Amino acid sequence: MSEYRSPLLQRPGAVPAEGIDEGLAWHFGNPVAEQRRLEAGTAKADLSNRGVVRIEGPDRLTWLHSMTTQHLSGLAPYTSTEALLLTPNGHVEHDLHLVDDGTATWITLEPGGAPQLTAFLKKMQFMLRVEVTDVSAEWAVIGEPADREGSAEEGLAWRDPWPEVASGGALYTAAEIEVAGHPRWAWREVLIPRAEFEKRVAEGEFDDAAGTWAVDALRVAAWRPRQGFETDHRTIPHELDWLRTAVHLNKGCYRGQETIARVHNLGRPPRRLVMLHLDGSMSELPESGAPVLNGSREVGRVTTAARHHELGPIALAVLKRSTPVDVQLLAGGVEAAQEIVVDAAAGPAADVPKMRRLPQS
Repeated sequence: MSEYRSPLLQRPGAVPAEGIDEGLAWHFGNPVAEQRRLEAGTAKADLSNRGVVRIEGPDRLTWLHSMTTQHLSGLAPYTSTEALLLTPNGHVEHDLHLVDDGTATWITLEPGGAPQLTAFLKKMQFMLRVEVTDVSAEWAVIGEPADREGSAEEGLAWRDPWPEVASGGALYTAAEIEVAGHPRWAWREVLIPRAEFEKRVAEGEFDDAAGTWAVDALRVAAWRPRQGFETDHRTIPHELDWLRTAVHLNKGCYRGQETIARVHNLGRPPRRLVMLHLDGSMSELPESGAPVLNGSREVGRVTTAARHHELGPIALAVLKRSTPVDVQLLAGGVEAAQEIVVDAAAGPAADVPKMRRLPQS
């Protein structure tokens, strides 16, 4: 899929995306209007470069449960969840968007990740009754601003649980943020056969599609982390408030669990996610990876920058935890003010009502 090119790039006015989303459209000529349609629920987004892995066999859920951060052994059919695959040191290796249809578990993940994940899972198969297949060439993913699970009648879909707190999860935002109201994010990924996707594109069904510019702007406004953008080789889930949706703290052992437990129980993450409100007088946005400075001292990096149709220029950034919360920063040469996402002063937030629990069968 490294040479993948979406059929939607053939639309007049399509501007190609770069980086990890190369092969998709950055926008189709009017990114602000695309954002508004996407937020209103009248547009869809092309995510057809995402990897798709299918796992069949009666041992699939207990097997995945033993390796990932999420409680999966009793996952009910057509109930979406998020799981992380960590390195032995607890760093994020894969973000797995996972749903089971009763006979197979389907995982979507970042572009280019399916071959690596498939190879790893096959090494861990041993004598278990599971069969792992990279089906990225046969299945496409479409993003929809919808808060709805798939079904046997409608078809496969992964409903993003963000920013709800899954059973066994924990908050790393300040309690007052949750009480006041965390930014909402209604999103799901619909899986359709790639041949059907191409047919529907040819028939004009996606003529109102939104590009990656629009998706990133809404995602940044919702503080939603994305692997490959907010992550690097040192990222632990606590830094991005990822324990709310992707980590179950009361399950059995898995790779990287020691780091999860140690930081959660005894310490605080060394870095923290923030949203930056950028100086709107600047014509250019900071690039991903641009340094964030407090005076002359580098304190972090920009992870995703975007122009939001209401908030203006904004960005997510990962900063050193010790960075004062009230200082003006310079992000890639652009003045920026912080909006706190991960609390700098404390560990996990306590006594905050959970918004939803994932049902277990």
